[in-house]
Amino acid sequence: MHKYNLIYRLRSIPCALRLAPFALCLLISCTSNIKDTESVHTFIEQMVTKHQFDEAELDDLFETVEIKPDILKRISSPSEGLPWYKYRKIFLTEARIDAGVQFWRDNAPALAAAEKQYGVPAEIIVAIIGVETLFGKNTGNHRVIDALSTLAFAYPPRSKFFLGELESFLLLCRDEHINPADPVGSYAGAMGLPQFMPSSFRAYAVDFDNDNRRDIWHDNSDVIASVANYFAKHHWQTGQAIAVPVTAKYKNYEPVLNNDLKPDLRVAELESLNLITSRQLPLDSKVKLLSFEQQEQGKELWAALDNFYVITRYNHSPLYAMAVYQLSLSILNKKGSFP
Repeated sequence: MHKYNLIYRLRSIPCALRLAPFALCLLISCTSNIKDTESVHTFIEQMVTKHQFDEAELDDLFETVEIKPDILKRISSPSEGLPWYKYRKIFLTEARIDAGVQFWRDNAPALAAAEKQYGVPAEIIVAIIGVETLFGKNTGNHRVIDALSTLAFAYPPRSKFFLGELESFLLLCRDEHINPADPVGSYAGAMGLPQFMPSSFRAYAVDFDNDNRRDIWHDNSDVIASVANYFAKHHWQTGQAIAVPVTAKYKNYEPVLNNDLKPDLRVAELESLNLITSRQLPLDSKVKLLSFEQQEQGKELWAALDNFYVITRYNHSPLYAMAVYQLSLSILNKKGSFP
C-alpha cells in the first residue's frame, strides 16, 4: 500500500537532502542507544498520552531498535527511477508469469469470491501480489520496527510520514496481538504479501476467512481480499478498461504530457491532437496521456483511464501501474492457454 506511495517522488529531492540522513544517522548511532534521543523520547510520550501505551514497554522495545544505513541508501535510489524498458524487464518475466498462473490455480476459490464481492478482476489482484513480492518470495528482511524508526528518526525529508506509519504500526500490533519486535518487511516498512504500509493495513486489511485475524503474511485469502478491498475503496470501476495504446501522427501532443496521473483529457481532445486509440472508448471517458520510454522504438504512448489511476494509488508511479497491468494480461492469457 501499498505501500510505496512516497517513493516515486523521492527522485525530485535534492542530493544534499538525500545525503543529510547519513550524517544524522551517525549522530544517532553515537548515542548510547536510539531510545535516549530527544525525538524518540517525544514519540514515546505521545504514544503514552494519545493512545495509552505503557511507557515502560515502549522503552524496552526501543532499546532493541537499530538505525539501518542501508535503508537510507535504498530509499534514495528507488527502482521507479529506471526508464520503462529497464523497469519492465524486472517484472514481465516468464518466471513471474508462470508463478502468477500457479498462484491463481492454488487460490482460485478465494480469488473468485473476492472478485465477486469487490468487483476487482482476479488477474489484477494476482498481478499486484506478483509485482510486490513474487507471491510471497520477496517480502523483505528488515524488522519493520527498525525500518520505520530509521526513516522516522533519521530521514528528515519523510520523517513526518514515517512517524505516522510507526504510530500506525504500534497500533495495529496492539489491535492484532502481534509483538512489534517480530514482523519483518521491506526497507520502507511495507509488510506481507501485498506489502501494505501500516496505515494501509489498518484501513484496508480484511479477515476474509473469519478467523478473527487479518493475516497478510501467511493467509492467502486475507491477502487477496485485502488487495481487492484496497482497490474497491479507491473507486475501482468494474468492467471499465484500464489503458489502451495510442498512435500519434504528429508530436503536437507533447504539451499535454505532465507528471499528474489523474485522467484529464476527453476522448475528443485526443482526436483533436491527431491521436488514435487502439480501441474505441466511450466518448464521455476521461484519459491520461502517458509516455513510456523504449530502448530503440522511441516513446510508447498510452491512454490511461480511471482504473489505471486507481492502480497508481497503490504506488504513485505510472511505471508501476503499467507493469501491474501488463503482468495481469500476461498471466490471464497464459492461464487461459493452460486450464
